[in-house]
Amino acid sequence: MEKAVKDPTTYQEQISILKSRGMGIPVDSQAEDVLKRVNYYRLSAYMLTLKENNKFYDGVTFEDVYHIYEFDKRLRNMIIEVLEGIEIAFRTHIAYELAHKYGPLSYQDSVCFRDLTYHQEMLKCIQQDVDQRQDELFIRHHIHKYDGNFPIWVVIEVMSFGQLSKMFKNLKSEDQKLIADKYYNSIPYTFIQNWLYVFSNVRNICAHYGRLYDRNLKIKPRLYKAFADKFPDNKIFSVMYVMGKLCLNKVEWRAFVNNLVGLVEQYEGVDLERLGFPKEWYNELRLLT
Repeated sequence: MEKAVKDPTTYQEQISILKSRGMGIPVDSQAEDVLKRVNYYRLSAYMLTLKENNKFYDGVTFEDVYHIYEFDKRLRNMIIEVLEGIEIAFRTHIAYELAHKYGPLSYQDSVCFRDLTYHQEMLKCIQQDVDQRQDELFIRHHIHKYDGNFPIWVVIEVMSFGQLSKMFKNLKSEDQKLIADKYYNSIPYTFIQNWLYVFSNVRNICAHYGRLYDRNLKIKPRLYKAFADKFPDNKIFSVMYVMGKLCLNKVEWRAFVNNLVGLVEQYEGVDLERLGFPKEWYNELRLLT
C-alpha cells in the first residue's frame, strides 16, 4: 500500500515545526520572510548537520541555518565564474589545435577520435544543439552562406560543458597530450580528462542552485598522491584545488582566493570541514597563483 504524500504546510506551520524540534526563532516574522523566498525543503538540507534524531542541538537558531545557506550560495557563484573561464579556454584550445592539425571540419571525421560510437553521439548532439539555436545570427549565417557546414571553432561554441568534456576524452591521446603540454604545464592528460568531467558536473550543480555544503561528490577529481592525504577527494575543496591547477588567468584565480578569504571571514562559524577544507587551505590555494 502506497504511503500518502504529506499535506502542504503554511509558513507559520513550518516555523512551528522547527520550534517543536528545538530550533531557536526569536522573531517569527523574520523567519517567515526567508521562508517566503527560500523553499523550506531547500533550507532543510542545510539543517542536517545541526540536529540529531530530528532534534536540533542546543543553541541552534534559524539564523544559523540561513547563514550557511547564504555562504553556500555565494560560494557557488564564485566557483561558477572560475569554471566559465576554464571552459572557454578549453573550447579555444580544442578548436584551435584540431582545426590547424586536421582542418576546419575535423570534428566530422571519426579518424580524429578514439571511439566511433562516442563520435557519432557527439555529432547527433551537435546537430540537436544547432537545430535548437536556428534563430541565432551566427547559426543562420553558416546555414545560408556555407550550406550548414560549421567549422569547429563555431561548433565548439554550441556544445555544452558536458559535451566538451566528452569530446576531449575522445580525442586521440597524442592530441590530448598536445593540449596538456602546450597550455597546462604538462599536467597528465588523463587527469585533465577527469577534471573536465568533474567540472561539468559541478557546474550543473551550481547552475541549478544545488547544495555544496556537506555534499559528498559522486564524481571525484583525481588527486596527486602528494595531496591525497591533505584533503578528501569527495568534497568541493578538492574541486577548487584542481580548478586552480587549470585556471590560466592567474589574476582571476588570485581574486577568487582573496574573495574566498573574505567570504570565510564574513561567514565565520561555517564549518569548513564540511566542505573538505584542510587547516592550511589558504596556502594550498595561494600557491596555485
